[in-house]
Amino acid sequence: MSDLIAQFKNRLIISCQAPADSPLHAPEIIAAIAQASVNQGAVAVRIDSPEHIRAVRATLPNIPIIGLWKRTFPESEVYITPRLEDALAVVEAGADIVAIDATARFRPNDETLADLIQGIHEQTGKHVMADLDSYENGALAAKAGADILGTTLYGYTRETQHLTPPGFDLLKKLVQDFDLPVICEGGIHTPEMMQKAFQLGADSVVVGTAITGIDLLAQKFCRACENMVL
Repeated sequence: MSDLIAQFKNRLIISCQAPADSPLHAPEIIAAIAQASVNQGAVAVRIDSPEHIRAVRATLPNIPIIGLWKRTFPESEVYITPRLEDALAVVEAGADIVAIDATARFRPNDETLADLIQGIHEQTGKHVMADLDSYENGALAAKAGADILGTTLYGYTRETQHLTPPGFDLLKKLVQDFDLPVICEGGIHTPEMMQKAFQLGADSVVVGTAITGIDLLAQKFCRACENMVL
């Protein structure tokens, strides 16, 4: 385990993102959210898009950034850093670790997972976090050279849409069978759920919406008002 990844051990990583149609989806606001997260003890942040990564890097020059770029292509369901050129842009913007979709789904440009991971390693020297939906894809990602395994896509792919995050069962299997750092991400809504992930062996936990998802949280409470029976 590298010194960088070792910093995450038993610590919280906060995902600082906002919907594209939200007024919070501005680089300076994402950077402020990241700063607030670090001020309260987050050891690293997870940031989407080169523009936002640059803003966060300028604000937090010494804080590890897990970078990704959500992009959609009509020929593929893969959207988290789908291509090598997207990964290179994420690194150029200032990311220390590149998060990629590591499912077995068809990728744009017909790149293979192994090609993508190898390209990131060879052209940037950065670590790769494999965002996974299943144990089988975890095994493929480990074989392809991923440096970190994450439960990020559990419940969010066509094959796992019947499952509800967090992927605690997947987490347990990944921790048990692979000698790689494992990060629990997705569906962690409370401090108690975070603690459970650590108890199951997670090296670190990523929390996003439960902390930084102002739009969705506001929507949840407002809909509850509308549905009240008095």
